[in-house]
Amino acid sequence: MAKPLLIGSGNPGKAQELAVLLEGLPWEVKSLNDFPRTPAPEEDGGSFEANAVKKALYYCGRFALACVADDSGLIVDALGGAPGVYSARYAGEEQDPVKNNAKLLAELADTPWPARTARFACCAAFVEPDGEAHVEVGTVEGHISMACFGDNGFGYDPLFVPTGQEQTFAEMAPEAKHAISHRGMAFQKLRAYLERLA
Repeated sequence: MAKPLLIGSGNPGKAQELAVLLEGLPWEVKSLNDFPRTPAPEEDGGSFEANAVKKALYYCGRFALACVADDSGLIVDALGGAPGVYSARYAGEEQDPVKNNAKLLAELADTPWPARTARFACCAAFVEPDGEAHVEVGTVEGHISMACFGDNGFGYDPLFVPTGQEQTFAEMAPEAKHAISHRGMAFQKLRAYLERLA
């Protein structure tokens, strides 16, 4: 019988994306919706890795289940690396992606295309009860578009154009995005690790 594996994310878009990336593993993937509501941990780490590990440890301890969590964000060169670990809360604590995107566009209003370089980074963490955290990382380079395009994905996907592509992540089919995305890369490595464990 497959062991349960909890996705430690209260973000519905991210939880759905992670479920797709973990599909087909010899684990029974569960979401937080399968359990009683619980407050989310405060993401106060100074790095994506610190936040990912904190979330995985928190939910693993809360439900006594193996847990996978990630922390990811957008790093914009013209903004000195912002929004970085504050990507979800860039425009305020309500974590509104529409407001985050609007703030990013406003901050880059006078920045020409060649200088709008950016990257998405993702840190995926896996923890079993009484076990050490295992971490994998993925990044993807690109540019910030001049406006939002596309309805797929979530977060900054309507603004991020990966290097070598002409569409934003939000304009791509999910499978095309996963093949090159930061989260897709991190979880491809994590999948290989989880397959050996199961």
